[in-house]
Amino acid sequence: MARRESIYIAAFPHANPIPAACRVDNMLYSGVIYGRDPQTQQVPAGIERQCVLMFDHVRAIVESAGGTMADVIKMTLWMQDKSQREVVNRYWEEAFPDAASRPARHALDGSFSGNTLIQCDFVAVLAR
Repeated sequence: MARRESIYIAAFPHANPIPAACRVDNMLYSGVIYGRDPQTQQVPAGIERQCVLMFDHVRAIVESAGGTMADVIKMTLWMQDKSQREVVNRYWEEAFPDAASRPARHALDGSFSGNTLIQCDFVAVLAR
């Protein structure tokens, strides 16, 4: 069995031959994850729905690799409009409700095409 394992989820397929994440031993690194609707494969117009879908995809990817959201240790966000941080924070707190056990986070300015307003990547340390 290969030491490196590609993680794919049906709800977030990639057009290129790139997995949603890659696991080596207990380390899991994602590619870019954004709020694309799994039924239509389209990005909805609003930041709220994009956040719901983005965090759903993160959760599904981590769980597909054998972990939970508690295993996420770092998340980087790219935002089209960082003044929408309060909206994002509501979904962040839902994904990571324990203030004493949240991953590190960094938010950067993003410039996207289409409807995309936010995207992320993450690092998780899984429990084997």
